[in-house]
Amino acid sequence: MIPESAALRDARRRASLQKARILIVEDDSSIVLLLEWILKQEGYEQVSSTSDGRRVGEIFDAFRPDLVLLDLHLPHRSGLSILEELTGKVPDDAYLPVLVLTGDISTQAREKALSSGAKDFLRKPFDQVEVLLRIENLLETRFLHRRLEGRKTELEPEG
Repeated sequence: MIPESAALRDARRRASLQKARILIVEDDSSIVLLLEWILKQEGYEQVSSTSDGRRVGEIFDAFRPDLVLLDLHLPHRSGLSILEELTGKVPDDAYLPVLVLTGDISTQAREKALSSGAKDFLRKPFDQVEVLLRIENLLETRFLHRRLEGRKTELEPEG
C-alpha cells in the first residue's frame, strides 16, 4: 500500500471540514456579510445566520450546526443567555463548539463567555486568518469527537 501524501491528507481533511454547518448569530449585517464571504472563499457552503437572538433556538433545532459563531451583545437577548440555551440543547457527552466574536474587550466578558460554555473567544475586529484557523480547529475537534463517540458506541457491545 502506498502511503497517502500530506497534500492529499490535507485536501481530504479540508473537504470534510467544508461540509460543516455553521450558524452565525450577529446583529451587525456588515460582520455577517464579511463572515459569510470569508467562509465561502474557504469552501464552506452550509452557513446560516440570524440577527435575532429570539430565533436562535428554532434555527439551531432545524439547522443542527457543527459550529456557532456568537456575538455577546444582541438586541432582545444577550449572547450569554443564548449560550446557556444552546448548552441545554446539547447532550452532556457531545461537543458543540461556540466561538464568541465580540467587540467587548473586557476580561469579564471573556471569562463569563468561556465559563458559560463557549469554546473560544475572539475580539472584533478580528483578523481573517486567525478567525479561519480558530474555526478550522474547532471543527476538527468537533469531528474528531464525533468519530470517537461513534467508535465508542461500536465497541460497547463487545465489552
